[in-house]
Amino acid sequence: MKSFAFVFPGQGSQAVGMLDAWGDHPAVAETLREASEALGEDVAGLIKNGPKEELALTTNTQPVMLVAGVAAWRAWLAEGGATPSVVAGHSLGEYSALVASGVLTLAQAAPLVRFRARAMQQAVPVGVGAMAAVLGMDSGKVVAGCAEATASFGAGSTEIVEAVNFNDPMQTVIAGSKAAVDKACELLKAGGAKRALLLPVSAPFHSSLMKPAAEALREKLATLTLAAPQIPVLNNIDVAVETDPARIRDALVRQAAGPVRWVESVQALKLRGVASIIECGPGKVLAGMVKRIAPELEAASVYDPATLADTRQSLAG
Repeated sequence: MKSFAFVFPGQGSQAVGMLDAWGDHPAVAETLREASEALGEDVAGLIKNGPKEELALTTNTQPVMLVAGVAAWRAWLAEGGATPSVVAGHSLGEYSALVASGVLTLAQAAPLVRFRARAMQQAVPVGVGAMAAVLGMDSGKVVAGCAEATASFGAGSTEIVEAVNFNDPMQTVIAGSKAAVDKACELLKAGGAKRALLLPVSAPFHSSLMKPAAEALREKLATLTLAAPQIPVLNNIDVAVETDPARIRDALVRQAAGPVRWVESVQALKLRGVASIIECGPGKVLAGMVKRIAPELEAASVYDPATLADTRQSLAG
């Protein structure tokens, strides 16, 4: 058996009907039942029927993506899938990784990510913040462009833009106040970026404008008992594996208002000796990023019974 890691996707991979291909798989059905009970609503109905606009609200997206990742994980185990040597998640996906590792139960995590989503939405009013994807430019130049855009508003200004998602060597997401993000897009395109596209999101996630949300999350996490991880979890704020629940809590708090260091995370997984990185949950976004960051690694996705069977066979080979 090849050494492998499981990684869990975050916001952006959601889709109406994203669990339909599992049919009535017992592990998936049980996950949906648990989550619905924890949240006091019909999570299965929301995922199956949408509508798309409802699924795209961050207060819904965060819980349903958590549930979808955990459902695929439990199906993997139920079908005899081996345990990965390490797990990680992109942004929100880190919560799915923590459930997989046993640090959080699903009953704890589902209300927690909904709280996180509400806190993030309340930190910055809709329309005040923005995010954009910058394509075809080295991340160092994106960071410099954001600093130039922020400085252009003068000392004492509240306008700010920062690099917040380092997704692959030539794709970086920026976030901040709307005016500063617009200015950065203008400067970065003039400086050679192929594209700078505003993203359809409701808040400037992972920017320093999320600090009020991070503090609210700190208080919420203090009320929860976290278990020691059964599988190492690589966090993406420090690109580190923590075993102390207090340090895991602190990393989750800082992650809400800090950058997702995904390029470094994939490189760190490689350094831990994994030959394959398996995306667990809807879509193939992370698998695509892995191929661009470390082409020598095998990348695959588990999002339905067919991909689960294919991945098991590939790892056994």
